[in-house]
Amino acid sequence: MDTEQKKEVRNTGREGRGHSHGRSRSSFGRKSFGRTPTSPRMMKKAEDIIPPIGDNIRIIPLGGVEEIGRNMTMIEYKNDIIVIDIGFQFKDEDTPGIDYILPNTKYLEDNKDRIRGLFITHGHLDHIGGLPFIIDRIGYPKIYTRQFGAIMIQKRQDEFPHLQPLDIQIIEGNETINVGSLKVKTFPISHTIPDSMGLIIETPYGNIVFIEDVRVDNVNGVPTEEEVEQYKMFKNMNTLLLTMDSTSIEKPGFSLSENVVVENIDKFIKETKSRLIIATFASQVERIIAIINAAEKYNKKIVIEGRSMKSNIEIVKHLKLADAKNIIPLEDIENYPPDRIIMLVTGAQGEEFAALMRIANKTHKYVRLKPTDTVLLSASVIPTNHKSVVNLKDNLYRSGAKIVTYLDSDIHASGHGNRDELKWIHQQIPYKFFMPVHGNHYMLCQHAELSYSLGHNKEDVVIPDNGSIVEIYDNGEKIRILKEKVPSNLVLVDGFSVGDVQEMVIRDRKMLAQDGIFLIVVSINTKTGKLKKSPDIIARGFVYVRESQDLLTNARMIIKKTVEDTTQGMNPIDFDMVKSVLADNVARFLFQKTAKKPMVIPVILGV
Repeated sequence: MDTEQKKEVRNTGREGRGHSHGRSRSSFGRKSFGRTPTSPRMMKKAEDIIPPIGDNIRIIPLGGVEEIGRNMTMIEYKNDIIVIDIGFQFKDEDTPGIDYILPNTKYLEDNKDRIRGLFITHGHLDHIGGLPFIIDRIGYPKIYTRQFGAIMIQKRQDEFPHLQPLDIQIIEGNETINVGSLKVKTFPISHTIPDSMGLIIETPYGNIVFIEDVRVDNVNGVPTEEEVEQYKMFKNMNTLLLTMDSTSIEKPGFSLSENVVVENIDKFIKETKSRLIIATFASQVERIIAIINAAEKYNKKIVIEGRSMKSNIEIVKHLKLADAKNIIPLEDIENYPPDRIIMLVTGAQGEEFAALMRIANKTHKYVRLKPTDTVLLSASVIPTNHKSVVNLKDNLYRSGAKIVTYLDSDIHASGHGNRDELKWIHQQIPYKFFMPVHGNHYMLCQHAELSYSLGHNKEDVVIPDNGSIVEIYDNGEKIRILKEKVPSNLVLVDGFSVGDVQEMVIRDRKMLAQDGIFLIVVSINTKTGKLKKSPDIIARGFVYVRESQDLLTNARMIIKKTVEDTTQGMNPIDFDMVKSVLADNVARFLFQKTAKKPMVIPVILGV
């Protein structure tokens, strides 16, 4: 990307004859932002000195332990590697303009001949979303997953026809798979999507129990009989290491039971005497199935809006998880009385082009909100989406419709267990070592503290970063994090580009967003160093040009003086030096006059 930017600016300068020199970065007021991707060279050096594994076991989180999303972990023993999940993370304020953030798989790419299998624990995008971008880089290993996840993977893979066909083996809820020298047993766990599973990796020193996104079905804080029965198998198991989801560790108690949520939504479906619009995550598949069944029970019609919602409904229909005969096309909505219509839509997070936002801001082709409508926002607010959700609510309330959120009524439950749920799982599994996963660093620390409170020693608990090499050594008696790391710098999907987008590109985007750009085009006589004409200035996102003529006039004077003073007696002219001095002087002047630091880009045309 950085090369393309340079090329674009150089092309701008080719309007004149002779020399053409593009951008120059001002050293004045240079900014540093957020996360800085580590130099690939530095990471390569660290990788080169990773000690041999010997008879030890290594667990390496490649993503998902410094953030929410891009979950991916590898387990290495002797000459065998198994991979668990390949998720992505959506862009954040540190990565403007980026499509997705991926785990760094450089270590796996270098060792792809040792990968014996890829296990997908469930079909959410933070666990499968990175697969189309990564699978070819790691040699297309066999994928082991349950049926719903397999269909989710295949539907997404269809959008990438250039890739090879995937080798997917569908497994049952309880099954044992031999992969190299390791055995992996699967077991079902509770989450918000069908066919979620945990893994038990058998090793010579004991079992690694790997539990991804999980909750505990409960009634008023008491785990159901099904949950109790499910976890009985761990009572006498030799569990060497437990890893577990930390997403909701800071929330006390037990989370609301999904059964309660379904009962409350069922009540709304039964009692609402007008059109009912329900917005929820498309990934809340179990809830969606319950809504379809309730609509059928009360003789109401379902309209589906939103690409991801429609995609998941197709999977539900294919697997016959719900009777979908009451689903009608959106175009037929006017053929039924309003009290017979339930709309199931995406957009509860205020996404700009999602169905609910288009309905709320009156840009939807077919649907306009009416004061008689009832809208259920059956989703909690993701912190990074707070402002978008506020805008969504503002627009919804302007319609006069009745708006109900999860704060008003129990119409949403998380798929991630609260602190006491996680505590209950800890108490069911007598483990030797513990490694929290899936969450920001503070979440992992809080989860570690939970383990300490249950009597585990600090030396038996590890808190990893992305790329950390967690090693169980001394015949399974000890655990440590090596000082070496595998590559963990950001891998970004930026349009058609997938890879280590340079730090400069991200930094430039932030600078442009904060203070704008100040482009200077100067034509100089290559023999005398004098300007051929007054400099051209293009400012974007910096000041309102029509009201800043004095500033621009003075800037032109600074430009003229800087160029001619710098080139005086210079033969031949050092264009790189001229553009560097010019960028510094202009940036200093603009900051003194405006207290802003736009990106200053000089384009010097030698004539």
